[in-house]
Amino acid sequence: MSTQRHDTKARMSRAVIHQGVAYLCGQVAGPDARQGDITEQTKSMLARVDALLEEIGSSREQLLSATVYLKDGGDVAAMNAVWDAWVPEGHAPARTCVCAPLPANELKVEITVTAAVSQ
Repeated sequence: MSTQRHDTKARMSRAVIHQGVAYLCGQVAGPDARQGDITEQTKSMLARVDALLEEIGSSREQLLSATVYLKDGGDVAAMNAVWDAWVPEGHAPARTCVCAPLPANELKVEITVTAAVSQ
């Protein structure tokens, strides 16, 4: 089995595909949304997930798992409102949501996902 790496740098790859499963690196809000509230940051972050899934030949309907990292647990309801609208009905992945420090002070949310890739 071959392993495909996408947009590989010294520290990490944006995505790694092995045996039909894609492992995406952590996604955060884009630079334009980083000063926004949790709703704006979540929408931006999920748009970046969409773009990366499309780039590697996958989609929201093929999500397998997601781990959401929140800076503040008080943001879970607002984040979930955006999440629930984003996940296609009947295609919810296994999901974990935890509170954790994030790599930049302005960030409120980060996500990592795995997804099946059409071969």
